[in-house]
Amino acid sequence: MRVLGVDAGRRRVGLAVSDASGMLARPWQTLDAGSSAAETARRIARLVEREAQQTLGDFAVDAVVVGLPRRLGGEETHGTALARQLAEALAAEMRVPVHLQDERLTSREAEAILAQREPDWRKRKKMIDAMAAALVLQDYLDRTDPIGPRTEHGEP
Repeated sequence: MRVLGVDAGRRRVGLAVSDASGMLARPWQTLDAGSSAAETARRIARLVEREAQQTLGDFAVDAVVVGLPRRLGGEETHGTALARQLAEALAAEMRVPVHLQDERLTSREAEAILAQREPDWRKRKKMIDAMAAALVLQDYLDRTDPIGPRTEHGEP
């Protein structure tokens, strides 16, 4: 079961993908956000479709996980509505289950990980959104059994 992870932003969207077993997440790429959630969802769907064609269907995505930004206390942020809109648009565009996953502090954690690996901040900036998506996705995968969720996760 391959799962796509999404870290939505107003300018950029980070994407991550799990392995075919749905156990390990890895950063995939970052793309420019569209002018609307629907346009961004179309861009993501086309990218996934293109990758599936190039890999002869080996890249088929069975579910999507969208990071849901919240403050440390659980309050919603300006990005929460954007993430919800993108999740709805992705569900309509890709026709697979879309889950919301708490993403508190993932961008900071991604920056810390990348700072250890890549000294050039310009290169790190290009990779941070995909790394944040991988962290959100890995958190989701760790909480989910291949047959179904073990614990309540995602939107609190």
